[in-house]
Amino acid sequence: MRWNVAVYAISKDEEAFVDRWMDSMGEADLVAVTDTGSTDRTVENLRARGAQVFAETVLPWRFDEARNRSLAHLPEDVDICVCTDLDEVFRPGWREKLEQAWRPGTGCGRYLYNWSLKPDGSPDVQFVYSKIHARHGYRWRYPVHEYIECEHPESEQTVFLDGVALDHRPDPAKSRKSYLPLLEAAVWEEPQSDRMRYYLGREYFYAGRWNDCIGTLTTYLELPSATWAEERAAAMRWIACAWWKSGAWDEARRWYARAIAEAPAMRDGYVEYAQMAYALEDWPQVFWLTEEALQIRSRSQTYVNMGYAWDQTPDDLCAIACYRLGMLERAEAHALRALAYAPGDARLQNNMRLIRQAMENAKPRAAGT
Repeated sequence: MRWNVAVYAISKDEEAFVDRWMDSMGEADLVAVTDTGSTDRTVENLRARGAQVFAETVLPWRFDEARNRSLAHLPEDVDICVCTDLDEVFRPGWREKLEQAWRPGTGCGRYLYNWSLKPDGSPDVQFVYSKIHARHGYRWRYPVHEYIECEHPESEQTVFLDGVALDHRPDPAKSRKSYLPLLEAAVWEEPQSDRMRYYLGREYFYAGRWNDCIGTLTTYLELPSATWAEERAAAMRWIACAWWKSGAWDEARRWYARAIAEAPAMRDGYVEYAQMAYALEDWPQVFWLTEEALQIRSRSQTYVNMGYAWDQTPDDLCAIACYRLGMLERAEAHALRALAYAPGDARLQNNMRLIRQAMENAKPRAAGT
């Protein structure tokens, strides 16, 4: 079945991304952008590529208000709304896969979002996104880290859009300085919002405000609505890392252990704890944690999957721990698996040489030699 598909976005001073973004979004029937005050050639370049562009001034600035105005510019007869940002790119063929999955009555589509990519283009940090939705009955909420909310969630029908993947390719120089005050305002507006308090605690970590991070996320964990085990585990990991940064190793260990217990089927807690144990040269702990992590073979289908939990990192850490503990054959096996992820990595290659040299030195010498 063919649906009327529209892409909508907000923009400000993003002329460098226009051509790449329009190339990706060209599979839609309509591309509409709400510009919130560009001073470069973003607007002119978008119009030259065929996008409909609307100008809006949003004061005081809020992402939800900007996105709601952007959504309001779409025609009433649109079937499927696809919200993206100009620094995001769909993998080709997304329109066909979207239409294959969408059914009459569908309200929301979920798909893979690659928040960061490795140098070879493979996913690094990855999670499931849900910014594709029906034209009516949806509204954006929260001033930052906003999300699309269904007006009637009890009857919402959601589908997974198999094969649809969106890559985030941002400008690394772009500032996020507005996030912290917006999150503080969001928590002031809705102090019982677990979503906003979690993001505020994380933002305090990014700002190096360890005590504020710990206090905010501890309060988050006490909220009656904070029941999502994987997000609770993530909050515990941020708390653990904040204690680590503060030099309180025992508190960090306690919180990492809690994070693992909260979401034992996720690798992230094991690997992050192992990274701290590595810094402390606690080789038995590194060995146990990485061996446990490597027993987990499936990524979460509902929460953020950190790239270092699924690349060479667990095997690399385990190889080093095994080497330090004198388990050379196991060290070699893990080092080989780490190299399989990154065969050109000079440090991993050197580790393998050291392990094999130690294995050679450990061989018994023949009599008389």
